[in-house]
Amino acid sequence: MSVSAMSKNAPAPSDFSAEEWQARCDLAACYRLVDHYGWSDLFGTHISLRVPGTDHFLLNPYGMLFGEITASSLVKVDQDGKMLTESDYEINPAGFTIHSAVHMSSHEMNAVLHTHTRAGNAVSCMKEGLLPYHQKALTILGFVGYHDYESIALDHDERARIVENLGGGNILVLRNHGLLAVGETIGEAFFWMHRMEAACQYQVDMLSMNQELQPPSKEVQERTIEMSKKFFGKGGSAAKNQQWPAMIRKLERDCIDDWRR
Repeated sequence: MSVSAMSKNAPAPSDFSAEEWQARCDLAACYRLVDHYGWSDLFGTHISLRVPGTDHFLLNPYGMLFGEITASSLVKVDQDGKMLTESDYEINPAGFTIHSAVHMSSHEMNAVLHTHTRAGNAVSCMKEGLLPYHQKALTILGFVGYHDYESIALDHDERARIVENLGGGNILVLRNHGLLAVGETIGEAFFWMHRMEAACQYQVDMLSMNQELQPPSKEVQERTIEMSKKFFGKGGSAAKNQQWPAMIRKLERDCIDDWRR
């Protein structure tokens, strides 16, 4: 397969079905966006996406920076962690544990995004987690769960607890570790992470000012959380993630499609 840049209208390379190639392009785009927003940790975190119609999923090769990821460089693995495509790199076993937990538990949660950002880690170490002090937090609190730290994620028995703690939500705070966002599509997972990362940054800034805080009333907090469950939840008017095509257009302007190769 040629590694020359491919336009968005080019047919899928013969190595892949059209469905898998589209998934690879979407996932590679997400890696580039995460790098653009400064959420990457060299190659220490992961984003994964199910290959449509299969139990296989795509993961980053452990050794490539997020800004280097391309559609063809992504590694396809099965539910046992066996690599199904050739690569010069292995996969991170801890990354496989975390991501396979979600992919094996649901055929709807197709995308998983995991980060180690400064703000995300700061909030993950706070006993009360995400605080209900501003709108960004209130609009996502109904979708946030917490998973206690169990050391480096190499024990596959932890997968059941990750899924249990995620529940029916879209965001999981991995205590003392980082953040996890899931979605039916890669665009959905990306925007859940975008909302959560912003909320964490607001919280860190807010707590750093050494000023008396003004929280919304309990009644307003509860009303906002309930409204947001309908707004952002499945079938809600904000659940379609209309922003994802705009993010692709941004990459096309900035990267000249070079992730599509």
